Parts: sequence; structure tokens; C-alpha cells
Amino acid sequence: MKSPLLLPLCILLALLPSLHAERKLDRTKLQAIDTAIDKAIDEGKLPGAVVWVDHGGSVYYKAYGNRALVPAEEEMTKDTIFDAASVTKVVAGTPAIMILVERGQVKLDEPVHTYIPEFGASGDKAKITVSNLLTHTSGLPPDVSTKTKWHGTEKAIQLAAQIPMKNPVGEKFVYSDINLFLAGEIVARVSGMPLNEFCAKEIYRPLKMVDTGFLPPKEKIPRIAPTEIIDGVVLRGVVHDPTARFMGGVAGHAGLFTTAADMARYCHMLLNLGELDGVRIMKPETVKMMTSVQTPANIPSRRGFGWDIDSGFSR
Repeated sequence: MKSPLLLPLCILLALLPSLHAERKLDRTKLQAIDTAIDKAIDEGKLPGAVVWVDHGGSVYYKAYGNRALVPAEEEMTKDTIFDAASVTKVVAGTPAIMILVERGQVKLDEPVHTYIPEFGASGDKAKITVSNLLTHTSGLPPDVSTKTKWHGTEKAIQLAAQIPMKNPVGEKFVYSDINLFLAGEIVARVSGMPLNEFCAKEIYRPLKMVDTGFLPPKEKIPRIAPTEIIDGVVLRGVVHDPTARFMGGVAGHAGLFTTAADMARYCHMLLNLGELDGVRIMKPETVKMMTSVQTPANIPSRRGFGWDIDSGFSR
């Protein structure tokens, strides 16, 4: 049973520096943010939130309400760790595979079965490329079934290989978790290390994102916001997304845990076109590829690699 009141909200607004000399934050707008969040808490729409607004060197960083309601109320703190849900797609799955693209170890126009042979080298699935996965134009449905419990990444790949196509390849945008957990599996097979280890080594540790990663350790559990009650158990430090949970907690589409402060560092890296504090994570060209339109002209929804630009989700 879903419990919306157990879903604290982490809000991050990382803004490009103003071209004008005046770069102070607009206090009127900050007060409007405060009012909106306080109202939502009072109305029971969420227990709490963390806000980070970053503009021209000024930062507004604030915690509101509670991070937990059961079994007891806990006050929200600025260093609360959140289940990042589908933000995992663009903070783990996408950058990881794009780093391998940079290195020539993965090719965007190569069929998925080149890297995951059991996915299918014949029929419609043989036409699906890495690029199709990252733009959600693979023709695959939104997700595999979790009505019956299963376990392991190997089983997830098997289910993805067996599932019927929803549309012809490249003809329609359909947001799909399958696309990104396949991308995450490509990263693991090509790099020779699990996705969580690759991301920690190549992204999070270099960026000093100290609280970001999959499968959070026990010592961080008290700072993690719970998400849902499953079979009478409050999920805390266990990924909310059922597919990622059945896969063992590590997937390209969900499973990441992070804080507002860590996300700010990640966003600054992107705004600096792949570099932060003298550490380069990816080339400027790679960031531009991710954040510029990569979908074909026949598809109205405009997507970059992994990133949404103009679709029903962003509107």
C-alpha cells in the first residue's frame, strides 16, 4: 500500500549564473518557496522538504518539516538522504554509459545485443540501439512485470528480452525503465564492474558527492528519509522502485540515494560542461550531447540522451 505521507521532498534548483552584475537571490521568490512548502506540509501533502537554490555564488539551503512520520516523527535536516527514484537515470545510468561512449568502449549506434547477446540478435529487438535506449525510442514498454516477485539483474534482462515490443523501433517516445536498466547492464558488462562501483569510482568520489550511491551503508540509515510501507515494513535505505528492488537495489533507472548538497555539486559539474573544482568527469561535447535534442524529427517529444528537454513530462 502506498503511503504518500512517507515521501519527503528534496527540491534542487541549480541555476545558471546571471549575465548581470547583480547576482543576489530574490528574497521575495525565496519567501514564496517557503510559503508553498509550508502550505503543502500543513495540508498533509508531504511531511517535509529540503531546498537548495544556487545562483551566482549565493546559496539558499533550508530544511522544512519532518523526514519521517512513522514509527515516530523525525525532524528534517539539511543532510537528509533521499531515494532519488528516476533521477537515477540522469545521475547514474546516463552519465555512466556516456563516459564509456567517450572512451570508445560503447557506440551509440550499436545494437544492444552487441553488449547483451541474450537480449536478441534477431527480430525487432535486434534493431534497438544504445541511442534508442537513451532517448526512450526503443519501442519497449514502460517496465517489466513486478506482479510476481522475482530476483536479480539476470532475471530482469531475461524478462526484458522476452517482453513484447510496444511500438516499432524509433517511431515513438515511450518513457521506459527497461531502457535505462539495460543501459546500466551495458555499463557493468563493458566496464567489468557493477554499475554502483563504476559510478562511485568515475563520478561520485571524484566530485566529492559524499552521500551519493546505491545500497547505502547501515550507518547512514538514520539520515535516510523513508518512502513507503511494504508488507508492514517501512522502506528506509531500500529502494522504493519495485523493479530496482527486485534487481537487488542497483539499476540504471532507479536505486540511487543522495542529498541536496551532493546534487548541487553534480549540477554544477554539468553547468561547467563536465568539470568541477579542477576535476573533469566528462568532456564538454558529451554534456552537450546529453542535453541537446537527439530524438528524430518525426517524434514530437524532444529528448537528449537520458535527459528530457520538451515532452509531456517536462511540461
